[in-house]
Amino acid sequence: MKELVEIFAKALVDQPEKVVVDLIEKDKSIVIELKVAQEDMGKVIGKQGRIAKAMRMVVKAAATRQNKKVMVEIV
Repeated sequence: MKELVEIFAKALVDQPEKVVVDLIEKDKSIVIELKVAQEDMGKVIGKQGRIAKAMRMVVKAAATRQNKKVMVEIV
């Protein structure tokens, strides 16, 4: 799932070298932190948060196979 978020983010931004994805794993949940350059923040979030919401839905769908709860945070 970390790789999935990284691929999405690098495809959206102008500075893909500044994309950093951290994975924090707990009991039955996973927190994925996505960090991008300040100038690219709007491209990752999208209008009214549509791109961020779509990214979260795809990651949640992948996580249901592993019976884990996933949260994607854009920092």
